[in-house]
Amino acid sequence: MAAAKALALCVGILLTWPAMSEQAQLGPLKGQASAIAGAREQLNIVSTTQDADVADLLADFRASHPDIEIVHTKINSNDIYNQVVDPSTSSAAPGDIVWSSAMDLQIKLVNDGYAQPYVSKEIAHIPDWAIWKDEAYAITAEPIVIVYNKNLVAESDVPRTRTDLKSLLSRKPDIYRGKIATYDPEQSGTGFLFITRDAGITRTTWDLVRAFGSAGIKLYSTTGTVLDRISSGEHLLAYNMIGSYAIERAKEDASIGIVFPADYITLMSRIAFIPATAPHPESAKLFLDYLLSERGQKFLLARSVGPVRLGLGAESVIPADRSGAVKPIHIGAELLTYLDQSKRASFLKEWRRALQDR
Repeated sequence: MAAAKALALCVGILLTWPAMSEQAQLGPLKGQASAIAGAREQLNIVSTTQDADVADLLADFRASHPDIEIVHTKINSNDIYNQVVDPSTSSAAPGDIVWSSAMDLQIKLVNDGYAQPYVSKEIAHIPDWAIWKDEAYAITAEPIVIVYNKNLVAESDVPRTRTDLKSLLSRKPDIYRGKIATYDPEQSGTGFLFITRDAGITRTTWDLVRAFGSAGIKLYSTTGTVLDRISSGEHLLAYNMIGSYAIERAKEDASIGIVFPADYITLMSRIAFIPATAPHPESAKLFLDYLLSERGQKFLLARSVGPVRLGLGAESVIPADRSGAVKPIHIGAELLTYLDQSKRASFLKEWRRALQDR
């Protein structure tokens, strides 16, 4: 019952997201002062989110808190994990707030004691499934999609399900060999999360991975690089891409096509927490509240990053006929399953074997 309730909440959120045009109606924050004493120095944000996707949001927060110097550093999810565990592994400044799409790595950091608790003042507006231990907060609700080049992939070839994709690679090996891309689960924490999620939903995932191997799939650690190569025609199809980035690219690039799979749509969240060693925790608390506020969530939606906040009211980025296919990844200890070193090694061994099993 709890899982069903969580899914219903999530789908409800998706179907009630605010229209993007509402951002223009926000206006400036009038006379808002720092609500927490001591937040007067700096805010170091370490995240997997591209600079362009948070530029407007950070500018708005900066306008309301001009006394806080903001530094945003975009790095790989595995590097974020390593930096929190051992700051000497990174040249980036220690994070005051850590924000990543690798949900499992974020939860492991929280579980291992690397986060400090903070009860956000926005907590009443956030669904229960999006908060863990008053330390980890889901900030977004984003679909994972298939991306393709609309100019080079025939409409009859566009896969609507994972079975379609496997069949396409089998039927037309000469056309798609070396033209398929996805995240490298050994280099990308986000990629590892998505493929283990797939394997947990259906064992036929391994049939798809074998088809990827036969097709000479190319592996990447960043979404931007994949989208660039889909746009250029170097690749024709990309699997398990973060939807918000693809939707934004499609606004500017008519060659980018997006499929919301009909069999199921994984819904991921970017998770934020304040590290136990944050140099400026009070600034981080202000920013976390802002991320979860109605205002902050609308700035995210304006970049096609689905918000998690309840009751914003408007349309979803997911087509209505796909809303029933949504499978959200819930925050909690279950995300730690494949982060056990032996289980991770075993999974990656099976991944490599499947890619080579042609």
